[in-house]
Amino acid sequence: MIVAGFVLLAVGAADLVRQFAPRRWIGYLSVVVILLLLGSVSDALLPMIAALVVGALWVWCMPDDRPAPLGFWPAVLFGVLSVGAVVWWGARTDAGLIGGVWSLRSPFGDVSFDLAVLTLGAGVFLLESANLVVRAALDGEHTWRPADPVAVVTAPSDSATPVVEAESSGAETSDDAAVKSAAAPADPRGGFKGGRLIGPLERTLVMILTLASAYPILAAMLAAKGIVRFPEISRDGETGARAEYFLVGSLVSWVIGLGAAFLVWWAAHS
Repeated sequence: MIVAGFVLLAVGAADLVRQFAPRRWIGYLSVVVILLLLGSVSDALLPMIAALVVGALWVWCMPDDRPAPLGFWPAVLFGVLSVGAVVWWGARTDAGLIGGVWSLRSPFGDVSFDLAVLTLGAGVFLLESANLVVRAALDGEHTWRPADPVAVVTAPSDSATPVVEAESSGAETSDDAAVKSAAAPADPRGGFKGGRLIGPLERTLVMILTLASAYPILAAMLAAKGIVRFPEISRDGETGARAEYFLVGSLVSWVIGLGAAFLVWWAAHS
């Protein structure tokens, strides 16, 4: 359990830190030091070192400024690794120095240090790392994503960082610009804004509501999202691009949230 918790925490923290360019190396160094200290006081230094290695590999395999070089497969392998670590290794009986002073109660009973780390790691992973997974799924299936007609490709719902398109070299006269503006049809792909905020909130609610067994509320929330998006999807025409984009992004996002809830539930009941 502690292995999965540290891996999720290292990956999630790395993805949060790399949003703060250009001095992200300071954040990386701070995260490494803090996590190594946490691993030392919890008698889990080797699992923490392994988690940091996995985090470094994740940052390379799942970049935030270009399509993932290995596609969606790193996310699949990461999911298998996390589930396997939770299923095969339960909570430890000794959590080192921090175990002697650790005490956390919840409405469901005492929460062990290992379970708390796993829950925290799952929650951190749902924030930014899951956005990269959703984007990799959309890119891997060549799913259309909303784009601004001028210069910016906006983030897909529950997905990635905005990517600025390369501007064409050379000056363009006003006549040329007017001709292009008249010839180009109006880009209807202007919806689905704010996905980088909606996605993490949605996944966190899915995880919390699932763990709380609030299934009617969960179903109502997911249905409400479809209702809110219906006006945008209904303007698809013959392509069905909006519907495909919405379904792929939403389903992958929900699976990630449910998977995080499953990890925490299994760890708590094992």
